[in-house]
Amino acid sequence: QVQLVESGGGSVQAGGSLRLSCAASGTIFRLKSMGWYRQVPGKTRELVAASISDGSTNYADSVKDRFTISRDNAKNMVFLQMNSLKPEDTGVYYCNFRLRRGVIDADYWGQGTQVTVSS
Repeated sequence: QVQLVESGGGSVQAGGSLRLSCAASGTIFRLKSMGWYRQVPGKTRELVAASISDGSTNYADSVKDRFTISRDNAKNMVFLQMNSLKPEDTGVYYCNFRLRRGVIDADYWGQGTQVTVSS
């Protein structure tokens, strides 16, 4: 099993910055990607940023040039630096690790951390 614990959420005014961290423990191998997702009430969870095992990254269009995902493979950690925050960035942010288990992908999630951006 894999356990993920996020930290770093909070409340900030528009234009401010926050840094999210996620630490993983357990049996981690064949890691395909680490990422961050956001969910707001009434909507499905959406990808914010992902760091792929081949070294590439993906970002939602709404956060490009403002958010940066990074990782520490030795410590099984992933980070999300969020700058120039906007009220629409508000939501619960979930850390995700996607591992290859046999012929399928297995997603592991953290408990979520609230980010609130006020105007």
